[in-house]
This record gives sequence, structure tokens and C-alpha cells, in this order.
Amino acid sequence: MSAVVNEPINKPVLTKNIDNGIATLTLNRPDQYNALSKLLLTELQQALDQTAADESVNVVILVANGKAFCAGHDLKEMRSSEDREFHQALFQQCGRVMQTIAEMPQPVIAQVDGIATAAGCQLVAQCDLAVASDVSRFAVSGINVGLFCSTPAVALSRNMHRKQAMQMLLTGDFIDAQTACDYGLVNSVTPVENVAAETRALAEKIAAKSPLAIKTGKRMFYKQLNMGLSEAYDFASDTMACNMDSEDAREGIDAFIEKRKPCWQGR
Repeated sequence: MSAVVNEPINKPVLTKNIDNGIATLTLNRPDQYNALSKLLLTELQQALDQTAADESVNVVILVANGKAFCAGHDLKEMRSSEDREFHQALFQQCGRVMQTIAEMPQPVIAQVDGIATAAGCQLVAQCDLAVASDVSRFAVSGINVGLFCSTPAVALSRNMHRKQAMQMLLTGDFIDAQTACDYGLVNSVTPVENVAAETRALAEKIAAKSPLAIKTGKRMFYKQLNMGLSEAYDFASDTMACNMDSEDAREGIDAFIEKRKPCWQGR
């Protein structure tokens, strides 16, 4: 039995806007709490791939329309098929989206306003940075329907202390935005009316930096996490030496010495 997705006709499930080097990707299934249907995952993957290859984009903001950021996988779609291969392909598709976020050269900031549950919480955890409104709540609630959130656990356990992650995974309980910040799931919490402005300000601050340095640093950061201490320092030293040889590094240091604003390559 194949899965059937009932999406509104002529209504995009994802929108994209680029403004001054910042790409905003908007989840657009508000009536379904922006659940990650197969179609939404497909369009999000395509948008991320296109954005990763776009040298005019320096930062990505991931946001959502409606009352929820993302309620995880579309449970109705998942139950529309008893085929294990369908479910495995769906989870692998979601995993590719998450890995793309980590591997793309631009930093990705989640702008969270509302609930982020299960794979939606995973999406927040996988982004490089996250800003949450003070009314946002987070959970990995699959355990409540008999499904341990195994794939969200991958991102969660790389953001938080193990016991905090396991408590969320085993209980399915919601945590509030401030607790999510204390746990390391999000970077900051702001009043709901300020969340868009604060996220944009963070994106603009990063976008003003050297694109080469940002790209180099993001790649280095994630790669060294899986290394031993000595290997990590060797890799970081080589990376930094290569970065130092770049035009941007020379320009940045000269600009600092000369007390002027740097002019990065490609700007």
C-alpha cells in the first residue's frame, strides 16, 4: 500500500527568499503543524542543495508559518503504508536532510516559534544555531505512541548532556524554551514579538564575516568532533594555516591594523 499525501492544490509546502546574502526557507504546512511529509522533505532537500551551491548566500534561516515550528513526521502519512521499505526510505530521506544541514557551507539558524516535536525537535538540534520565542516548547514525543525517537536522538545527543537527552527521549515530556536554552538545544530565548528581529540580527552579524572563513570553520568544527584530541589539533592547525594563506585573512588582518572595515572576496 503506498502513502498518499493530501497537500492543498497550488500551495507550496516550502518557500524560499534571498535578501542581502541571507536565504530564508519557510516550512509552509501550517494546517498540519508543518509536519515533515515526504513532499516537504523532498522540497527542503532541493532548497538546501540549491542554497549550498549558491555563493551569494552566506547564512540560512529556517522558519515556519503557523502556530507550530514543526510537529515531526506526518503520522497519517506514515500509517498509510505497512511497508517497512517505505518507512526506512522516509527516515533515510529525513536523515539526508539533516546531514545536508551539517555539511552545507552556510550556517543554518532555526527561528523557532511554537512547538518543535520529534523530527521537528531533531531539525532544531541539527541546525547550527537556534533562536526560540519564549512560548516555544520542545519534545521528542514518539515514545508516547510506542515509537522511540531514534533518529532525533542522533541530533539531540550531539547537542545536550546524555542524561538530559535520554530523559526527553524516554518520557516524551515537553520542555519550555528556557530549559531548552539551559540544555543547549537553542542559543537564546526572546519574547515572541522579537524572535524574527533577533534571528535576523544574528544572521546579519554572521553574514558580515568572511564567507571563506565561515565555510572553512563550519567544515572544521563538525569534522573535528569525531577525532581524538591530538588528531583534532593537527587537523585544526592545518585548517587554520590554510585559512591564514587566504586573501580574506590577509585583508582582515590588514583592515584590523589599519582600523578600517574589511572588504571580503566576492562581496
